[in-house]
Amino acid sequence: MFLVDGSPSGIVTAEIMNWTGHALLAPRSEIGRIRKRPESQKTGIYFLLGEVATSSEKRSVYIGESDDVGRRIEQHAASKEEDFFERFCIFTSKDANLTKAHARYLENRLSSISGESGRSILLNSNTPPSGSLPESDIADMEFFISQIELVLPVLGYDFLKGRPSAIVAKPTLEDFLVDNSGIKNSGANTANDITQLRLVDPKTGVDATALMSGGEYLVLRDSYARANAMDSLARHLSGYNALRNSLIGDGSLVPHPSRRDILIFTRDVAFRSPSAASAIILGRSDNGRFSWKIGDTGETLAQYQSRKIAEAAE
Repeated sequence: MFLVDGSPSGIVTAEIMNWTGHALLAPRSEIGRIRKRPESQKTGIYFLLGEVATSSEKRSVYIGESDDVGRRIEQHAASKEEDFFERFCIFTSKDANLTKAHARYLENRLSSISGESGRSILLNSNTPPSGSLPESDIADMEFFISQIELVLPVLGYDFLKGRPSAIVAKPTLEDFLVDNSGIKNSGANTANDITQLRLVDPKTGVDATALMSGGEYLVLRDSYARANAMDSLARHLSGYNALRNSLIGDGSLVPHPSRRDILIFTRDVAFRSPSAASAIILGRSDNGRFSWKIGDTGETLAQYQSRKIAEAAE
């Protein structure tokens, strides 16, 4: 990754060794400069990227292709109906072997992947046709997509990231009470680096399930959260309070059909920390490392992480 302007907020380029692809990320204000760069004059795929206030807010994204990606983005910027994006990202090929047919295939597949991930508001009005490619070309383009999926998160965009696979068994309620500090015998209910968590508070009716994977905490759809946040949340954690209100405002948290004291998650919502997730769910300041419990052992997250560190040191 190279910071062209010496700043991550400026023009950034990225490549992967032994890959012919080239990525360029830039702010909308730099379209004029980008048009002078040779990679912007090639056939390629591009993403128009809206801004978000929090990590859990869905980003508006438009995915397109062109045989002159810079010129096409310039046209988008000139349209009053497409003023949502503040940054854009271009993917082209260094060896100039990316054709219009390849770009159409990439646009189709990346639009489908983004839609299935549920992490963005995809502004494409419909899924573009994939066209027809030879089998060998399809294999090459699937590899190209896998590299895009690696590069985008490094640049700060994870809207192509898939939903972690659910873990097999749902534990019993008794294993996860917030005030239960006992550690149960370790089981074998794991799936690669995905760990199932659950947070239950019988006093408030909270019952939430999450998947921990790659430093992210994905609270799953149909989880319960407390309807009325405590005043201390707004007083001491205004950021979390704003995020909670945002989730309510965009319909991610809606009232339970029969319980006034409960909100329900209507979609999977990703958080960057266990405490952010638990504070939103419980409606108060909370140390998520102690309130989230591990799905197969009943340990608190803190106990689980300490055990893993000790095991790694042996």
